Amino acid sequence: MVIQGYPDPGAGLRLHLNENTGGCSPRVLEAIRRVRPSDVSTYPSYADAVAATARHFGVDPDWVLLTNGLDEGILMAAVGHIARMRRHDAETIIPLPAFDPYPNSTAASGAVAIRVPPGPNFAFPTEAVIDAVTPRTRMIFLNTPNNPTGQLIPTADLARIAEAAPEAVVLVDEAYIEFGGTTFLPELPRFRNVLVGRTFSKAYGLAGLRVGVVIGHPDVLTPVRAVTLPFNINGVALAALDAALGDAEFLPRYAAQVRESRERLYAACGRLGLQHWPSAANYVLVRVGEAAPFVAALAARQIHVRDRSKDPVTPGCIRITAGMVEHTDAAIEALESVMAARLG
Repeated sequence: MVIQGYPDPGAGLRLHLNENTGGCSPRVLEAIRRVRPSDVSTYPSYADAVAATARHFGVDPDWVLLTNGLDEGILMAAVGHIARMRRHDAETIIPLPAFDPYPNSTAASGAVAIRVPPGPNFAFPTEAVIDAVTPRTRMIFLNTPNNPTGQLIPTADLARIAEAAPEAVVLVDEAYIEFGGTTFLPELPRFRNVLVGRTFSKAYGLAGLRVGVVIGHPDVLTPVRAVTLPFNINGVALAALDAALGDAEFLPRYAAQVRESRERLYAACGRLGLQHWPSAANYVLVRVGEAAPFVAALAARQIHVRDRSKDPVTPGCIRITAGMVEHTDAAIEALESVMAARLG
């Protein structure tokens, strides 16, 4: 049977999909319990949720499009700006390593992906991305912090790329920006060709409810609206979003746990002699050598991590979610056990 999404890893600690390991705000669960039968049986209204989201990000509501997870926003941006416009010779630029929806959305829109490899230690290839821009370039996908490396793209470099490709749409994916780095949102008024993507799946713990947002000037957002389905967010998710935005203490508390977890993972990798990279996100990329048996050994200890070794840009690597400190400590204990077994 073909499994939609990702296979369930089974019992244990889920550190493979960058989820919030502490769960969502208690206010979210309270809001879901207050959902009425009519909230389920009728189509939802989005005006209040859009207004609340716009206030949260400090933008005008006309600059906001709620999406079914940021994945939908990425796909609809490509469909709206490439397929809908009948751009038959279109290209997208995808710096590597890259989030799977970028090449998938490129293919869905009928475009050709131009992949740009990273510099040493996954340094972002700003000059190479700019050099790759041609008259056929219709979209550029920029992920900061990068998944899976956790590397940030400097704001000045994002701006340079947007300026170098005025005829292309630059999608700045900030799915993990709450854990480190500076958002590009204050720069948006200068750029009518930039969309910023954000999600409530990671820092806010709403992955199971699928709520994302694409933010940009109405001129660049209108083609995306034109292809986005009218009732793409369900009523329960909207109630959860309102509650999540209303809990001002939840995000800073969880982000602090993530920062401490990253430091503990760095220290453990240092002790174990495992190459790793500093991350601004809620995960750490670690090179372990032959990754598949390493991942299986961790899974046998009920710690599930992501095997990134099939990507030729990240050979021998795994990605470990950095969430609640207690969960990170459990992962470190399992790492130490696997390394001890490997060394005999």
